[in-house]
Order: sequence, then C-alpha cells, then structure tokens
Amino acid sequence: MRADRLVAIVLLLQAHGQRTAGQLADELETSERTIRRDLEALSGAGVPVYAQRGRGGGWALAGRHRIDLSGLTAREARSLVLAAAGAPDQGDVEAALRKVLAALPPMLRDQVEAARARIHVDPSAWGRLGGRTAGEGVGSGDAGILDLLRHALETGVQVELGYARPGHEPSWRRVHPHGLVVKRGAWYLVATAPSGLRTYKVSRIEAAELTDEPAATPEGFDLAATWEAAQRSLVARRPSAEVTVDVLVDPRAWPVLSRRLGGWWEIVDLGPEPDGRRRALVSMASASHAARELLGFAEAVEVRAPPEVCAELAALGRRLFEQYSPVAP
Repeated sequence: MRADRLVAIVLLLQAHGQRTAGQLADELETSERTIRRDLEALSGAGVPVYAQRGRGGGWALAGRHRIDLSGLTAREARSLVLAAAGAPDQGDVEAALRKVLAALPPMLRDQVEAARARIHVDPSAWGRLGGRTAGEGVGSGDAGILDLLRHALETGVQVELGYARPGHEPSWRRVHPHGLVVKRGAWYLVATAPSGLRTYKVSRIEAAELTDEPAATPEGFDLAATWEAAQRSLVARRPSAEVTVDVLVDPRAWPVLSRRLGGWWEIVDLGPEPDGRRRALVSMASASHAARELLGFAEAVEVRAPPEVCAELAALGRRLFEQYSPVAP
C-alpha cells in the first residue's frame, strides 16, 4: 500500500502543481505525519519533490518530472473509469482510478468525472437501503448491450431498446439514457421513456440501437438519488410479514438462504444446533409465500413451525408428485 501511496502523491503533485501535506493527507486518507515520511522517502529515492515554505507554500515537483499517462485517449480514459465503476469495494481499483484521474489533463479529467457520474454502484441488499451485502459479485450483464449503453451515455444520444418484460414478448421503445446502476450482480439502465422515468434490467434488453437524436437529461438529475427513490417505492409496495417460520438449515445452504431471503425479510439467526444445522426464524408474507420460497431448498431446509407452512409444503409436494410421477402402463 505504501508504494501505491507514493505513486499517488507524485501524480497528485503532477496534476495540481502544488499541494500541502494536509491536502495530500486528506486526499489519500492518511495522516500528515505519514505523508511527510513519504515525501522524504520520495526525495531520498531521487524524485525531485521540494517544499516551498511560508504562507501559500506546499510541496511540488521540480522541473518537468512526470509519470506519463499521455498515451491514454479520451475514450480510453472514460472507458477505464466506467469499467472500474462496476467493481465496488475494491481498494486497488479506487487507488488506480485516483492515479489515472490525478494524472489526466484538467479538461480530460472533467470529461472522465462526468462519465463516472453516470455509473452508480448500489451495494445494499434488495429491500434494504444503504447497507452492504458481503459476498456479492458484480455481473457484466450482456457485454454487447452494456457497451452500447455506455457509448450512448458517453455520446449523449437516444437509444432504441427491444425490451422483454417477464411473461411478455419483446417490444421496442425509444429512451433517453441517464445512467447505469449495478446492484447484486445485475445492471440496470435508468432512462426516460415516453411514459416517464423508467428502470430497465439490462439482461432483459434483447436488442439495442443507437440513434442520431440527442438525449435530454432532466435538469438537476442525480442518478444515485433517483435510484434510491425508486428503491424506496419498491420497498413501500412490499407486503408486510404475517408469518414467522422456524427453520433448520443445512450449513452449506445457509449462505444462499440468508442472502436470498435476508434481502427482503427479517431473519433471526439462533445459531447452530447439535447436529450442525443452523436454526433461524424468518418473517414472511404468508404461509403460501413461505412455502414457495422454501420449496427450492428441498431437504436442505426443515420447517419446524408453524403447521400451516408445513401443510402448504406438503400440498405443493403432492401436486408436484402428481404432475411429474411416471404414469403406470
């Protein structure tokens, strides 16, 4: 991490000309004492950093010493930052972005920052706002469609989408794209359609075409705030919990169950039982809803109570048996 910080210091001085130790400490999230030690180490290694004393002073690079990133084109720089935005909670990615942004010319840096504002990473679980969910990867969605949408955001043009809602045939609509959001491994496009502001799951976009028409973004549009408002509306429409299910969960199934159900419903973890299974209480919408949610875990989950959930599971099992059991000759 120190080598990373030393390079970042040089890039920040290169981009801004001069910085105080306090400013560098704030930007690199460390102490002034650490920064001063780093500056001394850079000087000892032959990097021409020097201090200007007095009011308005600070640290700067002598002469034309530079770490050269001039080979990056504007498109390459924007693409690098947009791609890195899909990898949240990785310190090395943030450090790399800081270096790249610090080393870019001011005009190009402004363009890249604007592109970065069009990507939002939501680390919270579904049904919860602001919290983080451990162990979740970030998927790429359909790579071709995602690249096209990124290009539309970079160039500011409208897009024709062939979008398939669940249970419906694909239909075409023209939208004004405003930003991309990645949440729990899935990408979403936030855009204005003829019917108003909408969110489209990228994996359901079966085809997309760029147009020559400029896209219009609402005045004062904030991608993160718009996404959060949409999530609050979704949570508000969620049914209230009416049944609490007592379950025993195979330890291998526990991470999946807690992630899948914990995003929407309250789970009280009661800890491991003597046989190694984990006991938990899960509050859910209804007995039938609980049965359908838990059926997919098969023998990895045993429902202890209440009786109505057990009865729903038994009824589902009988219907499945009747549907799929072989017919006697």
